[in-house]
Amino acid sequence: MSEHRLQQQSTPKVKPRLIIHGGAGNIHRNTYPPEKFQAYRRTLMDIVVKADQYMRSQDEAASEKSPNRLPSALETATYAVRLLEDSPLFNSGHGAVFTRDGFNELEASVMVSRGYKKRGVGVMGLRRVKNPILLARAMLEHGEDDLEPRSQDVNPDGLDVPSAQGHSQLYGRAAEQLAEQYGLELADQSYFYTQHRWDEHIRGLEKEKKGEGQASWSVDEYISQGTCGAVALDQNGVICAATSTGGLTNKLTGRVGDTPTIGAGFWAEEWIEDGDPTGLSAWDRLKDAVGQSGPCLMISNALRGILADFLPTPSAHTPVGTSIYTTRAFGGSGTGNGDSFLRTNALRTVAAIARWKPESGYKAVSRVAGPGGELQRSAGDRWKRTGEGEGGIIGIESVVVRDARGHAVETRSEILMDFNCGGMFRAWIDKEGNPRVSIFSDEL
Repeated sequence: MSEHRLQQQSTPKVKPRLIIHGGAGNIHRNTYPPEKFQAYRRTLMDIVVKADQYMRSQDEAASEKSPNRLPSALETATYAVRLLEDSPLFNSGHGAVFTRDGFNELEASVMVSRGYKKRGVGVMGLRRVKNPILLARAMLEHGEDDLEPRSQDVNPDGLDVPSAQGHSQLYGRAAEQLAEQYGLELADQSYFYTQHRWDEHIRGLEKEKKGEGQASWSVDEYISQGTCGAVALDQNGVICAATSTGGLTNKLTGRVGDTPTIGAGFWAEEWIEDGDPTGLSAWDRLKDAVGQSGPCLMISNALRGILADFLPTPSAHTPVGTSIYTTRAFGGSGTGNGDSFLRTNALRTVAAIARWKPESGYKAVSRVAGPGGELQRSAGDRWKRTGEGEGGIIGIESVVVRDARGHAVETRSEILMDFNCGGMFRAWIDKEGNPRVSIFSDEL
């Protein structure tokens, strides 16, 4: 799209949106007793409400950089994920799963649709960072000047890590040294210990030794192989995806999953396209108007039928003689079997379908994460036998339609979600501003 359009276009304020997830997989109504499901629902509701209040606050503590604006998508998404990390229910931070050797190795990532030089970063192999999502955020923010000349105190007992440099991913000791330099809180490994995760760890290894299945997945119970995440849209139209995890239960020590891998477990992108290919066509708008009765439009059923049957369907999405273009953005976070997300480059694939097909973000998410989608097909004949292919995706799509002068004529956004497995823990704020929580597919 021409640079002239970018220079001329207006920047309308859009309605902030938010969705979070707490994992997906072999979850069924008999997986847990009712009181545990109630705990999940209650915690998800509490977190999404707190994050929504934060997202809409204008006080200095909330927006951190300026008291006169709402928090950014980056601030909101990482705030929500930090709350998920602090809960023992979810597989991230305090509730992280164990490796086969009994360690907690954490991963996290953030990505924005625009606004930062690095756009997206991932951190992995963390054993001492209390809130990995805050390290990912700091690495993105510091990326604005990481390569600028500066004096740097060198830690004689550590690695040579003056900054994150131009890197988008960092592992283990170097990443943790950066966390110290950023002033982030570190924790002993004991902080990440929870009894139910340890029991899952031992139970899985014992089943494997007996030849009764894998240590990382079970057909009989939900052994976490998912993540926590949040996607936020701010008033300036920026989308941020933030994701954090302990990885697969009983993964190999040193394994790197999809959560910190750009394009696999997370993605955010913005682009410009001619017309409004995912919006209502002029014909659709006419049919909608014809289908409504009101004081300004009274048309008989017979005339409606004639219009529907005999008027030619316009081939263009815009009226003759007009010229519009669209700024579209997508951001998403995945949860489930991370190796399958890696094999399909799942989140980048969603964005590519939405952008280049083109079609709505809702359809693109379903093509990848819905029943029979790319994730499920990637498992082949091991579907429902190994946990491969299982997962879900949450996201947000934002659309701003502009006329030839760059003036915004329409804004819209959509909360996106789909999954191919038993359930996905998720909560969001709907179009009316109400908090919603759901686990199973028949609860929408």
